[in-house]
Amino acid sequence: MKTLQGHWAFVPHPLPPQLQFGNRDITLLSEAERALGKLVGVGDTLPNPQLLIGPFTGREAVLSSRIEGTQTSVTELFQYEGAQLAVLGAESSEPRSEVREVRNYRVALQYGLERLAELELSLRLTRELHGILMREVRGREKHPGEFRSEQNWIGPPAAPVGEATYVPPAVPEMHEALDAWERYLHAESDLPLLVQCALMHYQFEAIHPFVDGNGRVGRLLIPLYLAEKGLVSKPLLYLSAYFEANRSDYYGRLLAISQRGEWAEWITFFLRGVAEQAHDAVVRSQRLLGLREAYRDRFLGMRASSLRLRLIDLLFEMPVVSMPLAAARLRVSRVSANRALGDLEAQRVIREVTGHKRNRVFIAEELLRAIEEDA
Repeated sequence: MKTLQGHWAFVPHPLPPQLQFGNRDITLLSEAERALGKLVGVGDTLPNPQLLIGPFTGREAVLSSRIEGTQTSVTELFQYEGAQLAVLGAESSEPRSEVREVRNYRVALQYGLERLAELELSLRLTRELHGILMREVRGREKHPGEFRSEQNWIGPPAAPVGEATYVPPAVPEMHEALDAWERYLHAESDLPLLVQCALMHYQFEAIHPFVDGNGRVGRLLIPLYLAEKGLVSKPLLYLSAYFEANRSDYYGRLLAISQRGEWAEWITFFLRGVAEQAHDAVVRSQRLLGLREAYRDRFLGMRASSLRLRLIDLLFEMPVVSMPLAAARLRVSRVSANRALGDLEAQRVIREVTGHKRNRVFIAEELLRAIEEDA
C-alpha cells in the first residue's frame, strides 16, 4: 500500500496463508518432529536442567546477536556474567558494549521462559523482552519496550526510504497487523505446530514493530513459542546457529514471502533448521553430559567430595567463576569455596587466568570449547 508520506509499504495479510503440502514437505516435517522428539527425550532425563540450559542459552545469545553484526564469543559472555555476579575488585573492567548486548539477549530469553508461567506469549510480553534487550546498549534511545511511532525500513546504511530493500507497514497498519498476529498466537489451527511457529516468526519480522532490535526479538520468540505450545519440555532448541550459518538464505526466504508469496520455500527452510538444530543439540548434550561425568569420576572417590561435585555442576551454568561467586552460589564459606576451586584446578577442570593472588578468576576452558565448537 502507499502511505500518507507517499512511499510504498508492505502490509502482510493476517495468518494463516493458504498452504499446500506435498510428500517432500510431509517427509521433512516428520524428520523435524522426530529429531525434536529425541531432544525432548534428552531433556526429560536431565538430573538438573541447568546443566544444558545455561550453556545452550549462552550460545544462542551469541549467535543470534552475531546475525546482527555483534561480534563476541561465549567465553566473553560468561566472563562478563562472572564479573557481574561477583565483585572482582580492581581486576574488573567495563565490558565492550557488544558483550552487554549479548548478555541482555540471554537475560531476556531467561526472563521470557520464566514469565510464561504467569503471562501468555503476547504483545505485552514482546514489549517486555524488547525493553530488556535494549537496556544500556546502543539503540537504547530508540524507545525500548515501545512499538514504533514512525516509519522504519530495511536497506543500505543511511539510504532513504525510496532505496529501501523492505518497508514494513506504516504505524496504523502496523498496530492492526500486531493485533491480528497476537490473535493468531492462540487461535485454533489444523496446521502442525512447527509450521505455525514458522508462520509466526515471519509475520513478526514482516511487521517490524520496533525501531531497532526486531531480528533479535523475533528469534527470541521461537523458543518461547515452542515452550508455550509444549513442543519442548526443556528450552534446548534454538535456531540462531542455523540462521547465522545460512544468513543470506534466511533473509532471502523472509523477503521472498513479502515479494512473491513464497511460503513453501520458507517453511522448508525453517523445518530443515529445526531438524538440524535438534540433532546438533542432542549431540552437543551428549558431549556436555559426558564431560560432566568425566569430571565427576575424578572426585567421587575423594573424601568430602559433595562440594566438588556441586561446583562442577555450577560450572555448566557459569563456566567462568571466582571464589566469591562460588561461595555465594554454593552457600559455603569462602575458605571452603577456595579449597574446592583449588581441587578442580589441580585436576585441570578449571584454570586460573589472572595470575593474581587475590580476586582470582577461573575458566573451564574444555567446557567452553564443548559449548562453542560445532557438534
